Amino acid sequence: MPIARAAKRATARLGAVVLAGALLAACGSSDSSDSSDSAGGKVTLNVDLFGSFGFKEAGLYEEYQKLNPNITIKQSDTQDEADYWKSLQTRLAGGGGLADVQGVEVGRIASVTQQQSDKFQDLKEFGADKLKGEFAEAKWSAATTKDGKILGLGTDVGPEAMCYRTDLFKEAGLPTDREELAKKWATWDGYLELGKEYKKKAPAKSAWLDSVGSLYGIMIGQEKERYYDASGELIYDKNPAVKEAWDTSVEAAEAGLSAKLDQWSPQWNQAFAAGSFATIPCPAWMLGYIKGQAGDGGQGKWDIAKLPGGAGNWGGSYLSIPRAAKHKEEAYKLIEWLTAPEQQAKVFQKQGNFPSSTGAIETIAGAKDEYFSGAPIGQIFGDAAKESPVQVLGVHDQNVMQQITNALSEVERKGTSSDKAWGTAKKGVDNVIG
Repeated sequence: MPIARAAKRATARLGAVVLAGALLAACGSSDSSDSSDSAGGKVTLNVDLFGSFGFKEAGLYEEYQKLNPNITIKQSDTQDEADYWKSLQTRLAGGGGLADVQGVEVGRIASVTQQQSDKFQDLKEFGADKLKGEFAEAKWSAATTKDGKILGLGTDVGPEAMCYRTDLFKEAGLPTDREELAKKWATWDGYLELGKEYKKKAPAKSAWLDSVGSLYGIMIGQEKERYYDASGELIYDKNPAVKEAWDTSVEAAEAGLSAKLDQWSPQWNQAFAAGSFATIPCPAWMLGYIKGQAGDGGQGKWDIAKLPGGAGNWGGSYLSIPRAAKHKEEAYKLIEWLTAPEQQAKVFQKQGNFPSSTGAIETIAGAKDEYFSGAPIGQIFGDAAKESPVQVLGVHDQNVMQQITNALSEVERKGTSSDKAWGTAKKGVDNVIG
């Protein structure tokens, strides 16, 4: 899932995804209300997440409870990851109010391994080290401390593509074939030029993209080093990759290519069905969100093409167990099962979250999504996942990105100059990080 706010994946109503190969069945969803343990040796596992991990949607909780009749799973959700993380930090500091399982966004995992390892259970104590070969190396190592503690099991990664509205493209006289578009916007300059063409003939009240914040987020996801270097030094303010993503986003704002929407806002949600923008940078987890917001009326109007500028990754998450959790052993058995290849493939089939399990990736290679005009999502996102750089993760990645995208919003909405907005971003980072 999203790095920064866009890493949040909201619960979505989802269309059919056809897997070319073995299809994996999913069961119904489970209730997510709070509950205490019942008598007779039964255990209630509380799972606290942000956005949508897809477990309920894919019927995994119900399936696990059938396999383990003594277990009841109760999930709580916070849509905004920033709100979720703030609450989690408060509870970790106090040592109470923690769930048996807590979700951790990839942009926070360095904070967990480098600053909060004493707050989370070492999963190696339950035998998690045997699972190392089942996950992508970068995914596994990011949740492992220097002294070998394993503090989370990966749920998904966020390989990137570009989603677009074929009906709006047709109205503006642009090509709709995904292969042709991939050639036209092979670079970000090409993407902006096509956006300027779209603007000339665009349908009423329709912009080229949703927000420059999403443009920045997808671009910076193509880089190995973003806000920190491998030594842990904060480098965002002197990193050419950050400057390039910033400058491109500012250019899009000044050219009037954006719908000026705040991602995850009610207005942004409504814009999917209203046709307020023609393209949106699209990590794999965005597919379910689009389906949920655009609804049945959007089926067949959307398609997916290769991302301009090369492969990248935006988001992804982990499941971790707090040291203060009540049922650590039972919680570990659950997260090992939820992150197994079979379950990750089921979540992808239903929700679109791309697996971090190497075995699951092989299973879904032939997947297509009819909602998105039959786009070969297994191939598109699979290729992106293979080609994406292994990113350097820093302890304040999320905080830095949030300040930058907040400042870009000032350029987009108020016409603030690039230099002034960048100064605001730097002050914001200084205030947050200290």
